Amino acid sequence: MTTAAPSAEPSAYRTQNWALSKPSARGRNGIVVSQQREAAEAGAAILEAGGNAADAAVAAAFALAAVEPWNSGLGGIGFGVVLKASESRAQVVDFGPVAPHRADPAAYPLTGVMKNDLFTWPEVVDDRNIHGPLSFCIPSAVAGYAKLKEAFGTSMPISELLQPAIALARRGIVQDWYTTLKISSSASVLRLYEESARIYLPNGLPPVPPYQGKPGFFRLGNLASTLEHLARAGLDDFYRGEFAARLAADIAAAGGVVDARDLADCRATLREAPVLDWRGSHLIHTAGGLTAAPTLEAVMDGMAAHVPPRGGADAQWFATLSRVMKQAYAERLEGLGASKPMALEPAETCTTHLTVVDGEGNLVSLTTTLLSSMGSRVVLPETGVLMNNGMMWFDPRPGSANAIAPGARPLCNMCPVVVTPKDGSWPRAAAGASGGRRILASVYQMLAWTLDCGMDVGTAAHQPRIDVSGPDATTADCRLPAETIAALEAEGPVSVVEHSVMPINFACPNIITVGKDGAEGCSDAASPSSAAVAAGTA
Repeated sequence: MTTAAPSAEPSAYRTQNWALSKPSARGRNGIVVSQQREAAEAGAAILEAGGNAADAAVAAAFALAAVEPWNSGLGGIGFGVVLKASESRAQVVDFGPVAPHRADPAAYPLTGVMKNDLFTWPEVVDDRNIHGPLSFCIPSAVAGYAKLKEAFGTSMPISELLQPAIALARRGIVQDWYTTLKISSSASVLRLYEESARIYLPNGLPPVPPYQGKPGFFRLGNLASTLEHLARAGLDDFYRGEFAARLAADIAAAGGVVDARDLADCRATLREAPVLDWRGSHLIHTAGGLTAAPTLEAVMDGMAAHVPPRGGADAQWFATLSRVMKQAYAERLEGLGASKPMALEPAETCTTHLTVVDGEGNLVSLTTTLLSSMGSRVVLPETGVLMNNGMMWFDPRPGSANAIAPGARPLCNMCPVVVTPKDGSWPRAAAGASGGRRILASVYQMLAWTLDCGMDVGTAAHQPRIDVSGPDATTADCRLPAETIAALEAEGPVSVVEHSVMPINFACPNIITVGKDGAEGCSDAASPSSAAVAAGTA
């Protein structure tokens, strides 16, 4: 008897044989949800010390620079949506990407072939828009955190909010399997930049955790010293003080064009959040503008007549969502200036999302990013800042709708949201995700399952999802029922994949709901270090 050989390309090859789950957190004194547990704990400690949701979000965001440096940090950008408990309309803290005033389209000559990375832009000579000093946009994250603190925080001093991040940076980042995985995925480019290679590639190789025992830690260059300086001098010094001069010199020495003028002019802005109507019952407060919000609106409009059954979505609902999202992305990519992506091609992004509520019910939904994993891959040696590669958001073709230009703002994929009943009552919610173009699909499904299907956040966070990141194809979690896969295949090409750590096939959402009787939050089940931490429960 002979046994048939397995197919070389099975439709749903599985590398893992376990069931992943994350505990949700519940409490009356506030909850912080993050893709990294230690950052969530840092935020929860601030809540316990008397800070509010904005204070906790700032503390957690700075902590992420020390424990999740591939996803965000002082060299990044982002958007926040904030709703005070006493109000019914949220506000946006906008610290989105902006090109430096000396950005020169001629500095990004094309090779004549297409590049298949996060975006399928025409390839630029030496990948100058993807890594290295010419890939930097203005680092506005610190300005965003400062505006969040100034507009919504308590009188707790910034020096206190920075203490958890300082302690974590002094200790160093854990040298475990996941750190090694993240560093290895960027090692071929990290090795090109001296300080990056010194920190992340000792002896020219990614650090390897010990076979047994505790993994240990390693330091992130001068990051701890920078955080200590900002704690003494204040966050404005990052842009308009002694530190700004050092940062500008550090960038210039690396060959970047972000300069002292860009830093001095960098401001986060505060504006009212645009709202979208969810079936006449709820308002979705978004970041609006050049984020995923306009496409979220298109998906909501397309799904207006398609309500999933209470208790869970069925095959027809998923098929309809697939069709609606593909159409929405076709309109987005044609009308908003981004290029058409390659179908079914995973690409690693570098983004993180924080969701916070305090004991009063103030909500913060904060998404911050370096764009690619490890951003530009350039750690500035004097300041320890890992810079973003935000120039990659721009289409390098001169004259395009999303073209490189001095001071220009590109289209990006972040989608932080806050949810309120239309009458301004309770319960309320906040959500968001990391994952580039995958963010939108995950946020929409989390909203549908909680608002339409009546799921609690823990149940919603563990549902198998689909992803649509462009106009041509759908990615489906292999845990979905066979009839759902068949219905999706009837709508077009489908890739059936695992929801796993690597490859990263789905976004990483987290969510909090809060009512008069307390709050519940849950993080992404497939993210190894993610956690929802309730204040006052240690």
